[in-house]
Amino acid sequence: MALALLNPSASVTTSQQKDQLPNPFELQDSQIRYKVYLTHVNDDKEYDGDVLFNLVSNILNSASAQVSATTVSVTSFKPDFPTLKQLSCQMITTRGSPECAHQTTLKILQQLSGFSWGAKAVIALAAFSLEYGEFWRLDRIQVADQFGNSLKQLNQVQISRKVPADMTDLVTVLGEVLNYINLWEKWSAMDYDTEAVPSLLAAMQEIPLAVYWTIASIVASVGNLVGISEHKLSNFKDRLNKIVIKLKTHMENGRWEIGRIQDYKIRFDIRYPKIKDVVDLLDILIIPASDSGTSIPKIFEDGVQIKNGIQVFKQKYVMLFISGLDSIGDEILLLSSIYKRLQEHAGEEIKGFKKGDFRILWIPVVDDWNTDNTRREKFYNLKKSMKWHVLEYFEKLPGYEIIVQKLKYDGKPIVTVINPQGQIINENALHIIFEWEIEAFPFRQTDVDDLNKKWKWFWNLLEKTDDKAKLLGRDNTSCVFIYGGNDSNWIQNMKNAIGKIEKHEINNVDVNIERYQLGEHNPDHVPSFWIGLDGKKKNKECKGRVDCEIQEVVRTLLCLKQDPLGWVVLSRGRNLKLLGHGEPMYQTVLEFEKWKNTVLEKETFDVAFKEHYDVVKERYASRPYDHTSSVLATITCPNTSCGRVMEVTSIQYRCCHGSANGCSV
Repeated sequence: MALALLNPSASVTTSQQKDQLPNPFELQDSQIRYKVYLTHVNDDKEYDGDVLFNLVSNILNSASAQVSATTVSVTSFKPDFPTLKQLSCQMITTRGSPECAHQTTLKILQQLSGFSWGAKAVIALAAFSLEYGEFWRLDRIQVADQFGNSLKQLNQVQISRKVPADMTDLVTVLGEVLNYINLWEKWSAMDYDTEAVPSLLAAMQEIPLAVYWTIASIVASVGNLVGISEHKLSNFKDRLNKIVIKLKTHMENGRWEIGRIQDYKIRFDIRYPKIKDVVDLLDILIIPASDSGTSIPKIFEDGVQIKNGIQVFKQKYVMLFISGLDSIGDEILLLSSIYKRLQEHAGEEIKGFKKGDFRILWIPVVDDWNTDNTRREKFYNLKKSMKWHVLEYFEKLPGYEIIVQKLKYDGKPIVTVINPQGQIINENALHIIFEWEIEAFPFRQTDVDDLNKKWKWFWNLLEKTDDKAKLLGRDNTSCVFIYGGNDSNWIQNMKNAIGKIEKHEINNVDVNIERYQLGEHNPDHVPSFWIGLDGKKKNKECKGRVDCEIQEVVRTLLCLKQDPLGWVVLSRGRNLKLLGHGEPMYQTVLEFEKWKNTVLEKETFDVAFKEHYDVVKERYASRPYDHTSSVLATITCPNTSCGRVMEVTSIQYRCCHGSANGCSV
């Protein structure tokens, strides 16, 4: 009956057009996406999205599942019934071929060009629901309802018209697609940063295809429902299923990404301003929310997992070493040295801080642990080289944004020092640790200011004496030998010995050796330096700890000046590490082959040097230097590292180099 009412001329025209129309199943996704985008002008037309979505969902769900729908009470909505009926009529009058379904789909998209992507899908499904819902409503007419049964027979419901299983299956998939499109549109309306929620942008690539195949599936289903076509609906369902799989992945990722944003807002806006202690801060930075579905971070110390996790840091000062996995060998060596010094002198108290109260925790920051299998292997290798605490967590850190914003981490290694109350006492102590090592303890900026004050006068004096000294120690990792004396042979020997170390390569340790001989190019520099140094000496009591330390250094240098051979100052960068007598210092340099392997063990050249120097110095200090004579005379100590006039006791002469009046080196 319905076919007889069709215009024959229209059928011919449609047949001619069919040959020119593409089959959508033969088009690439990119081709369909391009055609769909051409129909999309903007999305500012208003429509009652929630109302239509609920109405459509109720119809589709109750029709396919034979369940009661949720009551939705509305008096009017946009677009109105005539608009929906017009779309429905276009679907009904579409000829039964994929090419014609494609043409009608593009026409409907053109009519809906001013609506959002979600609106296009909902409105098209609403138009479909007029026919699909009416069919099921009539199907449920009771036998006693004469009017209803007459209408049911007139519509040929369950006589010549039935809803096959493939249509029911397709409608189920359409409901899934609609839910994903609606969720995507809801989240997109929240204006999340696409860098923070990249899955929304990825899903956007699938949305036009989802809308297209939704409408195309509806057009085909309506044609089959009214009996004017016999589309193979499983083909449409297959296309939609592929899109559903992609959208499901994108939306699940999006849910996780949005969850991170919401979790971050709680951490940053609510928890961070109310930090209780250092454990609470660490919880904010590295412990994921209980509902995040990720693993619990593990804390290790010297390769052994700590059972109580971050609670091990309670009431401790924590040095957070935050870095990536690459090019951190120097930092590891440096912190290994700091760790040893903290452990060796745990009970030592400086400026009210106990060394034993400090802990080091490495927090590795990696964008994606899963993109490269070698990353975990590299982490495990680095972990083996660390005796201190290490965080093992192969997910993005929950507090990563806080680490960036509050701790100022920009991809370069930092060491942030936190007190037991969870307060930052130094955002990045790494540069001062490189320059001053353990002497910077407890690693506050004020401690560095004291150290700079302690040695600034020395460098000012040396630079005032000789402009060339301004170039010395500018690299914090360089070791500088500053030396001088009255014995030209010793001076030459010292110069040659240092030259041999300069040319020597120390395995796995980057050491830059510099040397400076006072008065080498201008002998007038020698008296100028010592006169300036003498001017720093104070006879009155020193004021403050730093001033007392400066006076001690001044007295020591003036004492070393009396050494008949010479004197040596070893500096790391501009931090004076060792002041010593000429001969023991020369012997230490000369015996470099004996102790060079300890440089790697001790992490730094100056530490290894001082350790061997102390051994050499003891050899010289243990030599007997008493001089017996029956004649009173003025005799200097024969110890080359002293050279002071010996005091007279009876008829024996005993040197004072071992007394309190000797040099304190």
